[in-house]
Amino acid sequence: MTDDPKTALLLINLGTPQSPHPADVRRYLREFLSDPRVVEVPRPIWWLILNGVILPFRPKKSAAAYEKIWDRERNESPLLAITRAQAEGLQKRLGGALRVDFAMRYGAPSIGQRLPALMEQGFERIVIFPLYPQYSASTTGTVMDAVGDALRSMRHQPAIRQVPPYFAHPAHIAALAGTIRDQMQSLPWKPERILASYHGLPKAFVDKGDPYQRHCEETSRLLRARLGMDAKTFMTTYQSRLGRAEWLKPYTADTIAKLAREGVKNLLVITPAFAADCLETLEEIALGGAKIFRENGGENFATVPCLNASPAGLDMLEAIAREELCGWL
Repeated sequence: MTDDPKTALLLINLGTPQSPHPADVRRYLREFLSDPRVVEVPRPIWWLILNGVILPFRPKKSAAAYEKIWDRERNESPLLAITRAQAEGLQKRLGGALRVDFAMRYGAPSIGQRLPALMEQGFERIVIFPLYPQYSASTTGTVMDAVGDALRSMRHQPAIRQVPPYFAHPAHIAALAGTIRDQMQSLPWKPERILASYHGLPKAFVDKGDPYQRHCEETSRLLRARLGMDAKTFMTTYQSRLGRAEWLKPYTADTIAKLAREGVKNLLVITPAFAADCLETLEEIALGGAKIFRENGGENFATVPCLNASPAGLDMLEAIAREELCGWL
């Protein structure tokens, strides 16, 4: 290692199975759903539920969903391909003075692998960039838990910075609003409603102090203001509910069905909690949401792609990264 410390930027997203095979999906779900930040149920009770009810049955269903969106050319999930492209795009923009890498909270490449590897390569200053615009203990919080776990195993630790939640960052709002406008202009029909569908969260988490709902609502408020829309036209909903407990409402699937039954024929959905298209956006919303809408009388349904590694998405990531890298480059 040299005496002159080098700087790295580590992008971190949720994670993905290695394949759409049920065994790989089961392995991924076991790691994900075993995280006490994700499921706040007493461990002995949850162990029985996870191993006796969920893991014997859910992996097959989830694997079938992954099959619908799997990138066959690369033989990997869209989330992995996009996160890699985001890292490569930022590397080109930020130049050779900085190393841009990526990791997944669950699955591979893991945080526990990438942090020591970067340190061994001489990167003694590392900026952690969780790709979650809105903070939740179950997303950003558990990323930092994993960072802490990795640091505990390292005798020589790097200096660490964390990019804060960027739910209200002007670059983020501008990029999202731009993608909405672009998608609306490309459609041969005009949306009557726009849904901002965020990943759901148990209501109990918010009751205990998690700021996630507040962050989501602020993102929506800023987008409405930027687009010149009211709350009736631009609505906030929550998707991906798991289990029987009450989650943040209104639920996306229920709202889609309700709007269609009320006579809305043209619906556009954006997913502002996701930095990259994945199972929840490509299968749950783009395919499942469209099916619900049309089954209940709707006609035209479209989604706004996530920012991904698009020029607008990379502009946003670069702007935020440069702010957090000040003094280290």
